[in-house]
Amino acid sequence: MVKNRQPASRVIPEVAFAAPVGTPAGVEVLSLAQLRSRIGPEQGRMVAPGRPDFHHLLTLTSGSLWQTVDFTGYALRPGSWLWARPGQVYQWGDITQAEGTVIIFERDFPDPATTAAARLDDPHAPVVRVPRGDDIEALHTAAHHLDREFHAAMRLPVDIHVTVLRHLLAVLVLRLTHLASSVGSPSPEPGSTYLRFRDAVEREFASTRRLDDYAHALGYSARTLSRATLAAAGVGAKEFIDRRVVLEAKRLLAHSDLPAVRIAAQLGFSSATNFSKYFHQRTGQTPIAFRESARGRHDLARADRR
Repeated sequence: MVKNRQPASRVIPEVAFAAPVGTPAGVEVLSLAQLRSRIGPEQGRMVAPGRPDFHHLLTLTSGSLWQTVDFTGYALRPGSWLWARPGQVYQWGDITQAEGTVIIFERDFPDPATTAAARLDDPHAPVVRVPRGDDIEALHTAAHHLDREFHAAMRLPVDIHVTVLRHLLAVLVLRLTHLASSVGSPSPEPGSTYLRFRDAVEREFASTRRLDDYAHALGYSARTLSRATLAAAGVGAKEFIDRRVVLEAKRLLAHSDLPAVRIAAQLGFSSATNFSKYFHQRTGQTPIAFRESARGRHDLARADRR
């Protein structure tokens, strides 16, 4: 595989976590009403897509909300949970039409055991989860306890208070991670072949788009990788690679002013022309058209608020 790649994601502006003064660092719990009050009449800036460097949990108690994560829209209803992870592109909908709870926390706020058990670093985890049966009440209780502790008067030493919040957050994210699927049975774990391939693509997608390169590096045949990926992800291995490249291209187009030639270089293309052809074949849009449409939606929404 080609080495010396430049990380493509670093040029995208990120949104950093900043806990309000007087609250524990690393985590924040607030209602949508509190969020609306905080941003005031400048809700237009909530419309612009961003790439936060923190985890973002959202659940509704009433109303509905359309949220976008990595350019895919999700319709949220009361009881559902949205989980956007660090590095994903996140865009708010109209928060005046819903009530609910927002929980944000930094990557290193949970303890290492929780990070591993809840697979917090998994970029392929589901964005939206819909609990069933007893899970509904269990998640509601976990979120309620976390909210109460976060807003409680400081009667404990700060380090103890943070430890309590860390434990309560662990309960919530562990329950969310290990929810039963919507049909009532646990989701099957993907096989090791697919997991190795998936991790390799995440590391090397900007270095190579050739399936044979991954097969050679991992010690499998291309056919074996395709079968494993089709079983686990519902698409062939080459399509899986292409989708990851296209996602990063969309992120760069939407969140940077880099010209096509620079984006092409970041993603391992030999020229802007080859990149443009590749992107158009897989999205039906030219890179310029996608950039204009992604930013146009934000500009239109911002104008509607004036």
